Amino acid sequence: MAQSVCLVVAAGHRARLEAIVADRNRSRKHVARARLVLLSADRLDVATVARRAGVSRPAVWRWQRRYAEEGVDGLLRDKTRKPGKAPLGDDLVRRVVALTCAAPPGEVTHWTGRAMAAAAGASLRSVQRIWAAHKLQPHRVRTFKRSRDPDFLAKLAAIVGLYMAPPRHAVVLSLDEKSQIQALDRTQPGLPIKPGKCGTMTHDYKRNGTTTLFAALNVLDGAVLGRCMQRHRHQEFLRFLNTIEAAVPAGKLVHCILDNYGTHKHPKVLAWLGRHPRWTFHFTPTSGSWLNAVESFFSALTRRRLRRGVFCSIVELQAAIHRYIDQHNDDLAPFVWTKTADQITAKINRLNTSVQ
Repeated sequence: MAQSVCLVVAAGHRARLEAIVADRNRSRKHVARARLVLLSADRLDVATVARRAGVSRPAVWRWQRRYAEEGVDGLLRDKTRKPGKAPLGDDLVRRVVALTCAAPPGEVTHWTGRAMAAAAGASLRSVQRIWAAHKLQPHRVRTFKRSRDPDFLAKLAAIVGLYMAPPRHAVVLSLDEKSQIQALDRTQPGLPIKPGKCGTMTHDYKRNGTTTLFAALNVLDGAVLGRCMQRHRHQEFLRFLNTIEAAVPAGKLVHCILDNYGTHKHPKVLAWLGRHPRWTFHFTPTSGSWLNAVESFFSALTRRRLRRGVFCSIVELQAAIHRYIDQHNDDLAPFVWTKTADQITAKINRLNTSVQ
């Protein structure tokens, strides 16, 4: 194409173009088009016009032709483009939603985006848009567990009542054991956190043994009494009960909340309970260990001390656990249970309705 084009610009058009260039509120594309027409009228070559106007040479030719055909108004109006892909039809959307909510073919466990695109005859991005619009996430799954204990409501009311209205002249303890705590040593040191990079830790490790933590959470003041032992049989459980018995002031009743682990119901444990009349065991419902308040302490211990810890021996692991318990007891806060038995029951009923 020609490297120089001579445009004839009328005086009225020139004044209007110069006003567009001088207008600070005009869009940038309009200013660039008006400038390149004015430069073309000064008999400059296309390369110079493109450089001064800040556009490409094909753009100079295109807008020179547009001005010649439509005048100044043509520079201020973009031509309509051909429509893109047709919008997704309702039949396709309904089909994708129905297939997603149904079981996938064969023995695969869930739909993937590409599998759905092939089955529905649509693109992957179209499937993703449909899933997003209907809040479908086939790659995710949530687990649940329902208690089938026939005495669930009675046990729930008793335990929640102890949390929310503990009896006077009594100690309410939430007791459990965290077993198989591993003393893990990494094969090499990790790198610390840096701006833009997270800390690192080797995937492989060396096992240096395990320990079991027996812990009792005092609901009234939040204090934790803990003891690490090598195993979690009824013998170790009895030793821990004797430790608690020695720590609780005389004359106070002891209400102990624990789960249905077989060790807690061992004949020798029940015999010990018979010899200590001030003790009362309250067992959580089957599959309802979430009612045991000490589980929250175990969760915090795992997140803050154990999961990323490096321990070269069982002794080092046990010392770290005891230090964490001491730090917890130095900054005590009473355990607060906020949900009543009726609120919990209503939520469980909603769950039962949704999974039926």
